[in-house]
Amino acid sequence: MAGPRDAAERCSCRNTDCVERPLRRLFQGLASAVAAYPWPFVLVPLLLSGGLGAGFAFLPQLKANDIEGQFTPTWGPAKAERDFVRRHFPTDDSERFSAARLPTEGAYAALIAVATNGTSVLEPAAWAEVLRLNAAVRDAEYERLCARTADACASPNPLLLRQGGEQPPAPESLRFPLNDSVFLGTALGGVQTDGGLVRTARALKLLYYLREDGPEAQDSRQWLERFLRDISSKLAELRLSSIQVSYFTSLSRQQEFEGNTKSVIPLFSVTYFLTISFAIISCLRLSCIRNNTWLASCGVLSSGLAVLSSFGLMLFCGVPFVVTVANAPFLILGK
Repeated sequence: MAGPRDAAERCSCRNTDCVERPLRRLFQGLASAVAAYPWPFVLVPLLLSGGLGAGFAFLPQLKANDIEGQFTPTWGPAKAERDFVRRHFPTDDSERFSAARLPTEGAYAALIAVATNGTSVLEPAAWAEVLRLNAAVRDAEYERLCARTADACASPNPLLLRQGGEQPPAPESLRFPLNDSVFLGTALGGVQTDGGLVRTARALKLLYYLREDGPEAQDSRQWLERFLRDISSKLAELRLSSIQVSYFTSLSRQQEFEGNTKSVIPLFSVTYFLTISFAIISCLRLSCIRNNTWLASCGVLSSGLAVLSSFGLMLFCGVPFVVTVANAPFLILGK
C-alpha cells in the first residue's frame, strides 16, 4: 500500500517538482564531490582548455574576412541569379571582353583624372598628362593580364581610341552622352554641353579591366595589390600639375575592411581588461560576508576558459574564423 510519503511525492510531481527534485539531488551530489575532491575539478578543466586552446595555432590559416562570404547568405537568391546570368551570358576575357556582360564588378583598377583650376580635361596640357598617366599604369605585366578585345587590351577610355589618342578630341566634335554609338556617360564627368556638343569636361575616367578566367586570375589579383601599393609613388614621380588623380580597384573595399579589422582587434585587449575589471570591482563589498570578488574572478576565469575551449575546438575542426565573432567574449561576460 502506498504510504502518505508516496502520496505526497506524487502530489509534488504533479506540481512539476518531479523535475526539480532529481536535479537538486544531482547537484547536491556534485557539490559534495567537489568539496571532497577539489583538485580534479580544478586541474581537469585547465588541462582540457589548454589542450583545446592549442587550436589557435591554426588561426592564421583559417581567418575568413571575405565581405560577401560574411554578410550574404550562402544559398541566397542573389547568388543563384548571378550563377544563372553566368551560365546564359558567359564572358570571355581573353578574346571578346565586354564590361556590359559582367555579372559582377569584375577585376579592375579605376583612375579618375580631374582638371585643376576649373579647366577642361580635354585641353592639351591636361590631355598630355592623362596620356602619361595611362602609360605609367600599362606596364608589361598589365599587357599580359588585361581583358582583351579583338586581340588587344580593352581600352580604359573610348576617347583614347580616337586618332590613336595622341591628340585630345576637339570638344566641338563630341556629342554627349552618345557619340557615334559610343556611350560617353561613363568616360567623362562634369560635362557642359552646347546643343548636345561637349564644351568642357572636368573629369575623365580610366578603367583597366583584368582577366578573371583561367590561371591568370590569381596573377590579376596580385597586379591589383601591387597597383594599390605603388600608385601613390607613381603619381608622385609623374609630377602632374594639370590634373588631380583619384584611384579605386575591385579590391579596395575588401582591403579597407581587412585594414579596419587589423586596427580594431588590438583595441579589444583594452576593452576586455575594462570589462573584466568592472565585473570584478562591481562585486566588491566592504563586508567580508557580502564580498564576492573571488566568486566574480572565478566567473571571469570560467568565461575565459569557455571561449578558449570552444574557439580552439572549432579551429581544430577547420571552421573558418570570422572577425564578427570576436565580440563573443563580451556576450559571454555579460551573462
